[in-house]
Amino acid sequence: QFELSEEWGTVQRIFDLLVDHLSHPEIVGQIYQVNQPNMTSGAVQSIMLEKVLELGFKNESKGLFESYPNSRLRPDYFLALGETGILLEVERGKTNQNNMDFLDFWKCHICHTAHYLFLCVPLELRQNESGKIVGRPFQTVVEHMSTFFLPENYTNVRGVGIIGY
Repeated sequence: QFELSEEWGTVQRIFDLLVDHLSHPEIVGQIYQVNQPNMTSGAVQSIMLEKVLELGFKNESKGLFESYPNSRLRPDYFLALGETGILLEVERGKTNQNNMDFLDFWKCHICHTAHYLFLCVPLELRQNESGKIVGRPFQTVVEHMSTFFLPENYTNVRGVGIIGY
């Protein structure tokens, strides 16, 4: 059982460090400024980058999917942990509309060197200047990902950490 393993403990510590950093009021404010209409996930990534690199993640690691020719798949970030690793994906506007959360899970599922996925998604999404909330990606992602951890749906993904911003 992975929940009792040293591997799980390491993944949990890294997740907690990332959540703690992203919960700092200054970082929350910076992310709020870029989580606006017409902005991209890249703007959120730029705020996270220093901490993500400090934790040991590599930016858009290449070669993780080389056994799938012509796939051009890459995670936003990857952290190797012994014989496994963590994919870190940052989503914004297309999280649910284009099922990017499912794509990110699938990438983790087919990646031979990662069994853990960290997904950073908006708590609320505003797609136009009126400020009207058009979606709550975080809650939808939690619902989507929880289905993969029902016994009848198990995959080789050992854990998913979802961070709302």
